[in-house]
Amino acid sequence: MVILVTGSSGFLGRHTIPILQHIHGKENIVGVNSSDYNLLQISETEKMFKEISPEVVIHFAAFSGGIGINKLKPADFYFINTVLTANIFQIAAKFKIKKLIYTMGGCSYPATSTSPIKEEQMWNGYPQPESAGYSMAKKMGIVAANSYKEQYNLNSSILVPGNMYGEFDNFRIDESHVIPAMIRRYYEAKLKNEPQVTMWGTGTPVRDFVYAGDVARAIPIFIDQHHNLGPINISSGIKTSIKTLAMQIAKYIDYQGSIKWDSTKPDGQKIKVFDVKKLTSLGISCSTELQFGLKKTIDWFISNYANSSDGLRR
Repeated sequence: MVILVTGSSGFLGRHTIPILQHIHGKENIVGVNSSDYNLLQISETEKMFKEISPEVVIHFAAFSGGIGINKLKPADFYFINTVLTANIFQIAAKFKIKKLIYTMGGCSYPATSTSPIKEEQMWNGYPQPESAGYSMAKKMGIVAANSYKEQYNLNSSILVPGNMYGEFDNFRIDESHVIPAMIRRYYEAKLKNEPQVTMWGTGTPVRDFVYAGDVARAIPIFIDQHHNLGPINISSGIKTSIKTLAMQIAKYIDYQGSIKWDSTKPDGQKIKVFDVKKLTSLGISCSTELQFGLKKTIDWFISNYANSSDGLRR
């Protein structure tokens, strides 16, 4: 069984590929990225399917980033992710693959969702405005999954990872999510002996963080789920405030300065914690404790900080 992974050189892809290789054999896992095929072109997408002949496709390829870059380029986030989603479903159906696994962000839930957020809340309103372009584009994957199941009998699973963090994350300035952004800011402040670090927002929002390795270990379980499944949350279900997170990261990096909270910057949604009952009903849990996952992430970041090939210093 040939398993194709798009976006394989990205954050989640780099966690998932080794797990798939261990289970299914290295020779059966084909990872591709934008240097291999331009999936914004439907002809290139079809060429990829012809050349690889996958039975299963795990679609990670996406244009993603934190609040800052989403506010700067909302149209880019909308257009790129809409086209990627449309092309991959269309050609997957044409080639009659066995299974398509599609991931989307928890930011696609309505801004008014009440925590713990259940999957049934997905269509109850508009998402957080700061990331709506990305959120709505990825949300169309749910519509695509249902539509292509009905017309072409394409089996798919729609997975909604929580706020992921871990090794290989995007640490680039103005693009990163909260954990990699904090790690980089504290580390560089420590190197420069700066007495204070400024963080976005008030620090009061509460989030549900999940280690990327836990999400990656869950992915293979859905390959043999032949029926449409989803959306389904993949997260820890554990509450952590942004202030608590900031203090933990400062501790692990051994930054001794103070924290200034810039309340002129957006907090995003005040509380976002995911209901994981559907996930646990399948015997899956994301059990890596935050302190352990943060330590692994920080150790990886520090050891790779000078390596520009990972984009850490750009």
